[in-house]
Amino acid sequence: MISVVEAKNIVQSQRANWGTVSLPLEQSMGEVLAEDIYADRDFPPFDRVTMDGIALSFDAFDAGKRDFKIQEVQLAGVPAATLKGPECAIEIMTGAILSVGCDLVIRYEDLELYEKEGEQWVGINLDSADRWKNVHRQGSDQEKGELLVPKGVVISATEVAIMATVGHSQVLVNKKPKVAIVSTGDELVDVDQVPLPHQIRKSNSVAIQASLNQLRVPNECFHLLDDKEELRLKIENILNEFDVVLLSGGVSKGKADYLPEILEELNVEKLFHKVAQRPGKPFWFGANQSGKQVFAFPGNPISTYMCFRVYFIPWMMQCLGTNVEIKTALLKENVTFKPDLGYFIQVRSVIGINGLIEAYPETGNGSGDLANLAKSDAFLFLPPGEQLYKSENSYEYYSFDISSLA
Repeated sequence: MISVVEAKNIVQSQRANWGTVSLPLEQSMGEVLAEDIYADRDFPPFDRVTMDGIALSFDAFDAGKRDFKIQEVQLAGVPAATLKGPECAIEIMTGAILSVGCDLVIRYEDLELYEKEGEQWVGINLDSADRWKNVHRQGSDQEKGELLVPKGVVISATEVAIMATVGHSQVLVNKKPKVAIVSTGDELVDVDQVPLPHQIRKSNSVAIQASLNQLRVPNECFHLLDDKEELRLKIENILNEFDVVLLSGGVSKGKADYLPEILEELNVEKLFHKVAQRPGKPFWFGANQSGKQVFAFPGNPISTYMCFRVYFIPWMMQCLGTNVEIKTALLKENVTFKPDLGYFIQVRSVIGINGLIEAYPETGNGSGDLANLAKSDAFLFLPPGEQLYKSENSYEYYSFDISSLA
């Protein structure tokens, strides 16, 4: 039996590359960027007006002139007008390119428009102003050729907007693995069935599939009965067809827990079996010579979900070229846990007044207490070596919400 740290290191040491794919920009949200995005022009691409008002010569204003004849109106999206002389000003709108010969914009709130001899004039109610006031200078944000978004970023609406600005209608992203989700056990029936007294409905595979669907990871679910020959034949076929296999159940010491033996027969090398943790001690992990990884989770619902969240998700994101940040949270109640195991305790979390995550234990009734998940929203990892885990100490925090991870 190995430690949680050792198990994580072994999982993370397994590298996989599923290639890249080009997607339409509008379909790239949540994908991991596989190319660097550079500025194809200056940001902003021209001296951009930031206030509705008038554009004029700073030198004329600085010389004391406060009344100007309105030469014309320039809207956003049209070519720059040219100032005819220092006695003139151009009415100009936010987002417009700055008029030629102008280096100062005065907003309407500081102006008084009036008519004189049939012409439009403006008076400025300011004593002073700086050159380039209310002008967003060309290239002041980024210059042409600068790196805007590095590869490895999980694409959000922000990156979509930037890539749209630089003309990327297609985006190269890292391809996600094709995942098989395999539940095992004669006691399991489909969600829409009425179970007999000795049966239960499937939940582990459904929860994993919903999570993978949320992350837009291609997947397919299978259910296999506790028949050794059927398990061997079907798992062999699944290994040939899928990049990653996630198994739930059949890895402990029960009479029908055939999976470790079958995986060995199928030349899947065992990298570890059993981790010093609660829940999820019987967790099995291995890989074959074709680079297919197998995560065999214990069958109890909390064990399955914890191993999926703590081990599989960070590993997949690493293979996709990005890393999942491990957050920390403050334990808000003393916890006593005597076994010399790493303890992934269920917690309910809030954001404290100092901005830190605060975690309140929701221990439930063991790894089979699926209903307790509804009372909690994260796992807090209490490392082995202590029996009393004191309130206000900080520990690794694994939120159930994986929507922000990919």
